[in-house]
Amino acid sequence: MSHSLFATKPVAASAHVDAGEPAEAGDLAGHLTLKRVLTARHLVMLGIGGVIGAGIFVLTGQAAANHAGPAIMLSFVLAGFACAMAGLCYAEFAAMLPVSGSAYSYAYATLGEIVAWFIGWNLVLEYLFAASTVAVGWSGYLNSFLHTISGWIGVDVAFPEALSSAPLAVSNGRITQTGALINLPAVAIVIAISGVCYRGITQSASLNTVIVAIKLSVILLFMGFSAQYVNPENWVPFVPPTNDAGQFGWAGVARAASIVFFAYIGFDAVSTAAQEAKNPQRDMPIGILGSLVICTVLYIVMSGVLTGMLPYTQLGTEKPVATALAAYPSLLWLKTLVEIAAIAGLSSVILVMLMAQPRIFYAMATDGLIPKFFSRVHPKYQTPYAGQAFVGFFAAILAGLLPISVLGDLVSMGTLLAFATVCIGVLVLRKTRPDLQRSFRVPLPYLVCPLGAAACLYLFSLAFADNWHWMSVWIVAGMAIYFAYGRRHSLLRGANLKP
Repeated sequence: MSHSLFATKPVAASAHVDAGEPAEAGDLAGHLTLKRVLTARHLVMLGIGGVIGAGIFVLTGQAAANHAGPAIMLSFVLAGFACAMAGLCYAEFAAMLPVSGSAYSYAYATLGEIVAWFIGWNLVLEYLFAASTVAVGWSGYLNSFLHTISGWIGVDVAFPEALSSAPLAVSNGRITQTGALINLPAVAIVIAISGVCYRGITQSASLNTVIVAIKLSVILLFMGFSAQYVNPENWVPFVPPTNDAGQFGWAGVARAASIVFFAYIGFDAVSTAAQEAKNPQRDMPIGILGSLVICTVLYIVMSGVLTGMLPYTQLGTEKPVATALAAYPSLLWLKTLVEIAAIAGLSSVILVMLMAQPRIFYAMATDGLIPKFFSRVHPKYQTPYAGQAFVGFFAAILAGLLPISVLGDLVSMGTLLAFATVCIGVLVLRKTRPDLQRSFRVPLPYLVCPLGAAACLYLFSLAFADNWHWMSVWIVAGMAIYFAYGRRHSLLRGANLKP
């Protein structure tokens, strides 16, 4: 039994492919499926679209106010370091195995089926739950913008709180009711973007490129015009002393890093589009590492400006950037632009997450670990439309009912486990298959890979300490599904059992 649980999927490095060729799905049934249409520019933009969003517009202020203070800049450095190590490992795998399954497929090729299932199950946290989480933040910024418009026209056009807030909350580990009915804007944006993803990868990537251009322009405007209002005294003390509640200090810097890690989850979504890249051997490393470098620099600079404009204790709101601008009347014009950019920016994050999750399900379904329903590809749009509809439906339900605080740490934990597995997988495959052609190779792998895995697992442990009960339930549920369905229907296990 243990042999079948840890059986690895046969792997061969993909030959160079040309634009327009159908991708080899890499499944045991030999399906020909998705079409290669994405360029390196598309991939970089997908990475930026997935990363620049909740981290800048929502989480930065909250993590600074509750954990790190001005040292939130160091938290981004720590989280960025872990991502950089993992990003190098993702780049090697994505260039060598350009398939849709991301960390799930890489784990299947190196560490065995049960590990692959475990990672695939946790990727649901990363993508489906993340889309819902960001949709809640999107709703907050949309309502803020509608309040601004209401002031201009003298008519209240904003959603009432009962229709723009989560009806459920978590208090002391228990789920409670808030009195609200549903977060309607969050549900609406998930449904709308799911429709775009359903129509095709080209439409999704083109829309994402436009959105990324908008939000990057406004972010650069914010940093440029707000820099003159930075007061260095707001950075003192840079690392606030630990308080009676155990917050702040260097432990707070590390805990904030585990929180803002949520901001980086989009970069590995690039790897889920590998099966639709024109030249994955060249373009996947560019897309993954290029977007990661750009976003890390922007996060560090943005958090420095934000904590310099206002004392960090005042930034613990759902819209910290708008809060900082509201303190300076001469920048109120920029506040409106930031609200627009946040709406656009969070939209692109939702788009990337909703685009990635069905492709993870697609890879798992073609391997037999989940029902074949998820491997259906639309005959016209060439998208995994059945999985897309399923993901959109459940993401909309979660976004409409739950607040950010319930989902954020779970998303980070699922992501960190996936990243650590990819780092370990690179070393395993270097030992077991040194013959495979690698168009991109991790430099100093025996240093980079262990450092990446250790950094990710350390940040995971910090989040797990506060959320062990939720994560444990998720893991147990995943293992139950695997042994009840996945193991019995696995194509790899079926092939191994044949005489």
